[in-house]
Amino acid sequence: MNIKKKLAAGVLSSALGLSLVAGGTFAYFSDQETAESFFAAGTLDLEINKENIIKIDNLKPGDYAFRAFELKNAGSLNIKDILLQSEYEVYDKKGDNNGEDFGEHIIVQYLYNVSGKEQVIFTESLANLTNNPVQVLENMPAGARNATKFTVQFKFIDNGQDQNIYQGDALELKWTFKANQEAGSSR
Repeated sequence: MNIKKKLAAGVLSSALGLSLVAGGTFAYFSDQETAESFFAAGTLDLEINKENIIKIDNLKPGDYAFRAFELKNAGSLNIKDILLQSEYEVYDKKGDNNGEDFGEHIIVQYLYNVSGKEQVIFTESLANLTNNPVQVLENMPAGARNATKFTVQFKFIDNGQDQNIYQGDALELKWTFKANQEAGSSR
């Protein structure tokens, strides 16, 4: 038993000595730096100068009206294009339209003012504009001082036929102008 104790004491003292030597000889240098980053998303902010573009009472076939409005990029990002989305609801006062759509008889001519001259962007019935977004402008830079001016002509088409079913009817039009951003780029 004496040998076992001596052997165990020798192994223990060797392990202790080895750990002290290894721990004492292991050293390293270190350094640490911190870098901060900042990300801020830009904004797309399309503004229109009118809440209601047009309101007409007592409309009859053949009547037309011009209305003007302005769109402005008030955001910090350039706008690639602006799409016009149209939707409307017809109020059939007498319930006699029998599936006929009042929107097929309202024609929209959308004009863009270029250097004092109006340029036709499209001419279409309200019925055809519904669910068919139309590009009304391309490339609107951010921070532009001046708004872009547009004129719209609405015309109740006189088709030369009996249109009595539309007497007293109303049409509520909602236009949504959707601005799209330019493609992302390397920064």
